[in-house]
Amino acid sequence: MKNIKIAILSPACWRTPPRKYGPWEQVASNIAEGLVARGYDVTLFATAYSITGGRLEAVCDRPYGEHPEIDAKVCECLHISHFMEMAENFDILHNNYDFLPLTYSRLIKTPMVTTIHGFSSPKILPVFKKYNDTSYYVSISNSDRSPELNYVATVYNGINPEEFHLQEKTGNYLLFFGRIHPEKGTFEAIQIAKKSGRKLIISGLIQDEAYFQKKVKPLIDDKQIIYVGNSGPQRRDELLGNAYALLHPVSFEEPFGLSVAEAMMCGTPVVAFNRGSMPELVLPGKTGFLVNTVKEAVNVLPQIENIRRKGCRTIALEKFGIDKMTSSYLKLYQKILS
Repeated sequence: MKNIKIAILSPACWRTPPRKYGPWEQVASNIAEGLVARGYDVTLFATAYSITGGRLEAVCDRPYGEHPEIDAKVCECLHISHFMEMAENFDILHNNYDFLPLTYSRLIKTPMVTTIHGFSSPKILPVFKKYNDTSYYVSISNSDRSPELNYVATVYNGINPEEFHLQEKTGNYLLFFGRIHPEKGTFEAIQIAKKSGRKLIISGLIQDEAYFQKKVKPLIDDKQIIYVGNSGPQRRDELLGNAYALLHPVSFEEPFGLSVAEAMMCGTPVVAFNRGSMPELVLPGKTGFLVNTVKEAVNVLPQIENIRRKGCRTIALEKFGIDKMTSSYLKLYQKILS
C-alpha cells in the first residue's frame, strides 16, 4: 500500500490548515499530514501558501474567505476542475469539498472517497443521491447520515494532539468557541454564564452579523462576558486548555463539533446540548455532560470538578487522535483498491 499515490482535496475558502476558522480545511490538512507521517505519497490540493509535508497543488493564489473581492464560484470551479483533471495521476482521490466534485466523478476512472462534513441544506441531497452507486461516502458521525445515501464508513475527525496541550488545573472561566450563529448557541452560552455567575469568553468567526449585533454584542461587558475575536491555533490552545468547561449549546443536529473534541484533547470537559453527534462525542461524567436546557447546563457545572482532566484527554486521544483517523482512512482506501 505504501506505493499508492493519494490526492486530498481541501476547500478553497480558507488556507489549509486555516490561520483561524476553517474546520473542513483543518480536517483535510490533518488527513494529509497523517498520511505523510506514515510515509505515503500525498498531494494536497488547496490554495497557494497552504502548508503540507506532501506536495501542494494550487491554482487559486488566495482563499476567497479571506479576500471578498475574489469571486468564490470562479475560484471553486478552477480549484475543483484542476483536481479532477489530474485524477489519472493518482490511485485514489479524497474529496473534502462537498458535492460539486461528484459531478466530475463519472468522467474519470480513479476512485474517489467523499467525506461528507455535514449537509448545508436538504437541497443538496439530489446531487449525492445521483452518485450514490458510484461513490464512496464517509460520514463524520453516525448521527449525521442521510437514510437516502449509501455509506462505506463512519470516520471521526482526527486531531493532532501536539497542537493541544493538557492543562490539569481547572480554569476559572467558561468558553464558547465556534461560529457566532444562532444554531451554535452563542446567546444560550451567555445565559448559562449569567445564571451561573461565571465568566464567559467567546471566541469565533461572526458568521451571522445581525444575530451578533442583536443578541450577543449588547451583552458583552468585557468583564463577565468577553469577546476575543476569531482565534488562531496558539490562542485556541490557550483558551481551550485554561477553560473550566467548554459550552456547546447547539440548536441543530451537530454533524461533529471539532471544538468539542479539541477541548477534550486539552483535558477540558464539555457541557453540550444533546443534539446530533453530541452523544457520540461526550461521555457523561467522564468528558463532560449532555443537557437539554440552559437550566440543566447551569445545574451540572459544579460537577465539572469531579472530572479528571487527564482522563478526559486520554479518551480524546483514543477516539479523536489523528493516528486513529489515518488508520481508518487507510483501511478504507485498501478496501476500495482491492
